[in-house]
Amino acid sequence: MQIVVFGAGGRAGRQAVAEARRRGHQVTAVVRDPARHPDLGDVRVVAGDVTDPLDVGRAAHGQDAAVSAAVDLSAPPHDFFTASSRALVDGLAQAGVRRLVVVGLAAVMPGASGAALMDEPGYPNEYRPFYLGHAAGLAELRTAGLDWTYLAPAGDFDRDGARSGRYRLAEQGDPGSRISYPDFAVALLDVVAQPGHHRAAVTVREG
Repeated sequence: MQIVVFGAGGRAGRQAVAEARRRGHQVTAVVRDPARHPDLGDVRVVAGDVTDPLDVGRAAHGQDAAVSAAVDLSAPPHDFFTASSRALVDGLAQAGVRRLVVVGLAAVMPGASGAALMDEPGYPNEYRPFYLGHAAGLAELRTAGLDWTYLAPAGDFDRDGARSGRYRLAEQGDPGSRISYPDFAVALLDVVAQPGHHRAAVTVREG
């Protein structure tokens, strides 16, 4: 496949690029400043703004699928995630790309009670504006006509974890769950290659 990865310079994005190349896919890595990312490997690296539909469309031209692991911690979360969702939907439509997988956040996924994890008693909420921004971005995707999947860790990332190649999909979030970035990338690329996940929000946890 030919896959475009937005936010390719971050932890999740880098692992998505590496896993895609490991599988023999052709990758276009989109970052804000290519000069800052000379170590992304044997991929096409281009400058692009994931909140600009024209940039999204240009980067996605000729691609089979798109992955977004983009985040901008300098911007208000609600503004960034809604703008990026809209730009991805519009830009991918312009480019004729119908498959999108977005790296999500556990806080917005259902917990044991059925409510979002961030609304369950005892869930840490010091980053609630960030959670709400992610939720708003997901709400934008739910109105889109393309084939999308929002894939979130069930709990959080194990930043130092290695690649085992194992994971499992979960019905709900679990604050105690951890998954390594490389294993999350395995799940991410498996989902990219599977049709039929139209308009789905899925949690993934360690195997």
